[in-house]
Amino acid sequence: MEFFKIRRDIPFMRHALVLNVISALTFVAAVFFLTTRGLHLSVEFTGGTLMEVSYAQAVDLEALRGGIAKLGYKDVQVQNFGTARDVLIRMPAVKGVSSGQQSEQVMATLKAADASATLRRNEFVGPQVGDELALDGLKALAFVVVGIMIYLALRFEWKFAVAAIIANLHDVVIILGFFAFFQWEFSLPVLAAVLAVLGYSVNESVVIFDRIRENFRRLRKMETVAIIDNAITSTISRTIITHGSTQLMVLSMLLFGGPTLHYFALALTIGILFGIYSSVFVAAAIAMWLGVKREDLIKTGGARRETDPNDPNAGAVV
Repeated sequence: MEFFKIRRDIPFMRHALVLNVISALTFVAAVFFLTTRGLHLSVEFTGGTLMEVSYAQAVDLEALRGGIAKLGYKDVQVQNFGTARDVLIRMPAVKGVSSGQQSEQVMATLKAADASATLRRNEFVGPQVGDELALDGLKALAFVVVGIMIYLALRFEWKFAVAAIIANLHDVVIILGFFAFFQWEFSLPVLAAVLAVLGYSVNESVVIFDRIRENFRRLRKMETVAIIDNAITSTISRTIITHGSTQLMVLSMLLFGGPTLHYFALALTIGILFGIYSSVFVAAAIAMWLGVKREDLIKTGGARRETDPNDPNAGAVV
């Protein structure tokens, strides 16, 4: 399905050098902020108090956050847990205040506002658990990266695998750079968003790489640069439909999801925007500079079926 069809190919690769220099500078800035400022880690990673509170009726989360904030606790996470009457509260550890003292202070404030508030669970999450979660998150990221490289190398060619993984890591580091620069809270949902962006970004790269491979089969007189420009131009309509639909859903979470989903949606928004950019200008350009050519993708000897140049279904599939 296409909303529109561009008749003339857009010369994307003509501007690849300038845009990749900008990408490199942005990447270096992100690494700088990650090194100097670091990530503002949430309770799951640093340790703190976890409370589960139940009410007789649905509760106003904003009022709860305001009441807890008056106690002087910062970066407190308050969200519904299961039903609108159950609330999960996460508070970072405070020097000189025990977990029991924190929960007593909070429960006194909650009961003063609503006598039906009942403490169902109170736990202390130690920093060792946070270190384990951080290590597991890094392992998950490493497994995803290695899996993507193996998949692309088998499906296409090693040059595409290298190009795609550089572009995907470019997206991840820039997301982390935003969180380091603005000191937004980095939590487990944000980590999940980063891993989702990896898969989402590689999907866009695969669509473009698929069309490049089909173009090498169909457009035998075209040079590599023209092949890549045609592949990107011919998938623009698909890109707008797919990414536009996804971004609408993410935007609804960002605007109406409340504080619980705010940074998760924010990470996805940054990832989607940079994922489109990196797939077009970073992944495709790096593959071009690595010297990808028709012989890398087209096997001789009849092992592969040649694509009919008049086949309207040739190329990437939405």
